[in-house]
Amino acid sequence: MGAMKKELRGQVALVTGGSKGIGLGIARALVAQGVHVAITGRGASSLDDAKRALEGLSGGQVLTLAVDVRDHAGMTAAVGDIVARFGGLDIVVNNAGMGTFVPVSEMTHEAWTALIDTNLTGVFNTCRAAIPALRARGGGYIINISSLAGKNAFVGAAAYCASKAGLNAFSETLMLEVRHDNIRVTC
Repeated sequence: MGAMKKELRGQVALVTGGSKGIGLGIARALVAQGVHVAITGRGASSLDDAKRALEGLSGGQVLTLAVDVRDHAGMTAAVGDIVARFGGLDIVVNNAGMGTFVPVSEMTHEAWTALIDTNLTGVFNTCRAAIPALRARGGGYIINISSLAGKNAFVGAAAYCASKAGLNAFSETLMLEVRHDNIRVTC
């Protein structure tokens, strides 16, 4: 097993949900360290605003991809676009997420499905698409943004808590599956 890369400059990262909030903050920090960053988001105007903000920094290059993490084919194509543009992929930050906070008795099936598909299935779609690219580079990092809600339930958050608990279990299992490929998984 090879040594993990310590220098960030020149590495390539994918940040899902990178057009605003925590994802944009993560992308900003990576670009400032000289990392080439691809961000995903569903809104073209948010992606345009984020690209302008990130390109104002000195450091890595920025690629924006209008794709929903719930779309497995779209995420596979997005990873292909990243590899074509930057030559590979080293870091994946699964940040895209949503929260719907209502009691189970009031939650619609559509709201449940949208939340689980974004917070959990979206991470699966992204990781499944990214693992071959990470392996091709000799390893890398997958960072899954979770929440204390994955361990600490609270009223009105059954779907959110379930999605984050599932994310925690998914991350631990994925770590066991890819650690011998020099891919580090953290949550």
